[in-house]
This record gives sequence, structure tokens and C-alpha cells, in this order.
Amino acid sequence: MPEGTLCNKKPVDTAEGITTLLADKSGKKYYEEMKHLEIDSDLLWKTIQNTCKTRTRTWLEICAHCGMCADSCFLYLANDRDPKQVPAYKIQSTLGEIIRKKGKVDNAFMLHAMEVAWAQCTCCNRCGTYCPHGIDTGIMFGYLRGLLYQQGFVPWEMKIGAGMHRVYNAQMDITSEDYIDTFEWMIEENEEEYPGLTVPVDVEDADIMYTVNAREAKHYPEDLAEAAILFHIAGENWTVPSKGWELTSLAMFAGDWAACKMQVESVYDAMERLRPKRMIGTECGHAHRATVVEGPYWAGRKSGRPPVESIHYIEWLAEALRTGKLKIDPAKRIKEPVTLQDSCNYVRNHGLREIAREIISYIVEPGYFIEMSPNKEHNFCCGGGGGFNGIGCFRKQRNVGLKVKRDQILATGAKLVLSPCHNCWDAIRDLEEEFEIGIRWSFLKPLIIKMLIIPEHLRPEEEADEADE
Repeated sequence: MPEGTLCNKKPVDTAEGITTLLADKSGKKYYEEMKHLEIDSDLLWKTIQNTCKTRTRTWLEICAHCGMCADSCFLYLANDRDPKQVPAYKIQSTLGEIIRKKGKVDNAFMLHAMEVAWAQCTCCNRCGTYCPHGIDTGIMFGYLRGLLYQQGFVPWEMKIGAGMHRVYNAQMDITSEDYIDTFEWMIEENEEEYPGLTVPVDVEDADIMYTVNAREAKHYPEDLAEAAILFHIAGENWTVPSKGWELTSLAMFAGDWAACKMQVESVYDAMERLRPKRMIGTECGHAHRATVVEGPYWAGRKSGRPPVESIHYIEWLAEALRTGKLKIDPAKRIKEPVTLQDSCNYVRNHGLREIAREIISYIVEPGYFIEMSPNKEHNFCCGGGGGFNGIGCFRKQRNVGLKVKRDQILATGAKLVLSPCHNCWDAIRDLEEEFEIGIRWSFLKPLIIKMLIIPEHLRPEEEADEADE
């Protein structure tokens, strides 16, 4: 069967197409069709010839099979050091094999390659940190995912997610109207406690343009309110765009290169339309990577940078605390063992290893912060990155992968895990559900709001009156 009705080589680019895929619960028919999907070997080889450049080919050729990458991979460690989980083996036996065979591979091979690409690698790039030759297997797995996507061998959830970006410019079926309505609703819910709280929409030349993860509008609207509250108390001149407000990219996880470009350009268009001094993205690792690190190249920007300065939310929080725009009540600092999950995508892949620790110095009582081992750029992936959290057919493999993070957390003795990243937050939540080790987990926003010293002029009138008395 060259093409299935659900599983095929065509991108999903209509709302009807998304609805049809969603109706196939857990992708049952989708995966059945995939077992019979034919490979277009000519297209596969032509794509490789056009896109597989010197860097990737050199990496594949110079690998010394030394095994230095093995212990760097949390999936290798979690799977009892299975030799087939060594990063070098995984990429050589998939991408390397496709290239050696000039695209002449069969259905069984592609099914295997799909499992390796999405269930045996999160593209965390930790292995590249330890390779003596600088080979970045995570980057090559991202490339492999693109080849698999083109041939129709992509997990059901990732095919839907990439389609969402094509249709809605968001990873979920949320329109711009839905987003603004949800934000305004959350402001209404909190404006009595925070007089003057607003959500400025499409304000030109603001100091800050705030962008979010669509899951916040869909499932965690309180996060929108928390961001607004912190900007309000800090006295920031900020805005949100009515279009181009979503900076995540499930298309990046799926390997849908064209949709990656479409998604990031929607955010860049908002920057150019509103001309903010800088863009601040929410507590999400892959969103930062997709928009700030990888995005400029997808969009063909020669500078390698977004149209305006773009930073992660933890960078703004640290700055606001450092400059006194936000002030913490010392009596409300955290006084229990707490640890920090480093997000691969903005710590290892963008160097922000010290920023979250600066925030911790303000909000955690000295002596209560306990580092994971290893930590910072050497920390292990949470176990859910690269789309691993959301792929149902690989849930068992994902749960096995969580064991490394479980053991890291247990070794700290901490009961609270700070996880300023959506995928990390989800993985640690699932880790607790799977292993019941007795921990809590949190983003930074809700914790900081509980500790803030609120200036009198920003308090409700009755509170201000009580303070005067």
C-alpha cells in the first residue's frame, strides 16, 4: 500500500485533517496502515543528497566507536547498559544505514528507525558534550526524524502536532481569539486581588512582547495570569501579540521542517509588527530552542538571531529580582530541601546554567538548595524531552527512561523540584505518578508570587488601608 488514508506522506494542513486523525483513538488505524506504507527510495535518496551536508557526513565517517558517548545517554543507563542504546550505535544503525544503502530500505527498517528516533533519543545533545570528536548525535537524530517524517513514518501524536502548527500556528487547536479571550478571562479572575492588572494586546513599541506555550491557554491558564501579575508588580511596559503568540514547535519534534519555518515566522512577524525592545518566552525549554536558537536558521535569517532580542523567562525573573523590580519577603523563602531540574534546551543548548541558580539565591533559604548530581550542562534529560512525553505507543519506553531522573532526585533528598520547563514539569509529574517517591514539582512563577513584597500602591484598597493603620 503506497499511501494510507491516515498514515501517508502528506502533511496535515487542514482542520478537517486534524479532526480525522484525532478520531482515530491512539492512532490504531494509523499504525496499522504504517505497517504497509511503501518507501519512496528515490525521494529519500534525493532528499539526502540535497540536505545531508558535509558536517553530518563527516560525523558519520569519523566516529571512532570508542563508546565515550555511552554513559552520557540516560536511556543507555536506564536500559541496563544495553549496547544497542549506545548513541553511536543508534545513529549509525539508522541514519548511517539509510545513507550507506542510498535510501533503499524497506518498511520494517523504517518502522525500526522510527522507534529508535523517537523512543531511544530525546535529542538532548548530552552525548555531543562528551564525544572527543565533537559529534552531535542529537542533531543527527533531528535530521533523521525529518527523513522519516517525509516518508510518513512519524508517531501519530507528532503528525497531529505538526498539523496543528500548520493550521493554527500553535501546537493545539487554539485560535488567536481563544488565546486572547482566555488571557482576558484570567485577568478578570485576578484583578480584584491585583488592582490595575491588565493584559495589553498588540501594543506597539512596548519594552516586552510576551509569548507562551499553547498548553498554558489550553490546560494551565493560571500560568498566563501569573506572568501578567509578575509583569504588573514589576511595573513593566509589556504586551502580548494577538497573532504570533505561540513559540513552541511540535513540528521540531516531528521533523516537519517546513512547518518549523512556518511556526517561527509567525512569531517573527509579530516581533516586526509590534517592534518590542525584546521578546520574553515562557518557562519552556523547547520553545526557547525552537524560536531563539534554531528558529533564525529555519527562517533564513543571516544574523542567526530573531528580529529583536529574545530571552527566556528565567532571564527576566533573575533580572527583575536583581534590580529590585521584584522583591522577596525573606520570611517567605523556601525552607525545605529543594532541587533544580536543568532544561536541556536552554541550559546545555544555550548556556543558561547559572540564571536559575541566581533566582534560587533569592527564593530559597541558604542551606536548603541541593544540586542534582550531575548538574547544569552535565545534567541528564528529564526523560520526556523531544516529544517523548506525548507519544502513547512509546510510553513504556519513556517510563523506563524516567528511572535516571528518579534516582537523581532521590539522591538529593529534596521534596520539591523546581522545573522551569513544560516538558520537564510533565516528566517529573509523570515520574511521581509512576514511582511514587513523594515529591512535589513547580514552575517558578507561582512560587515567586507567594513570596513577593507587594508595593502599597498595587495592593487592594482595604489592604493598603490596613497597612496605614
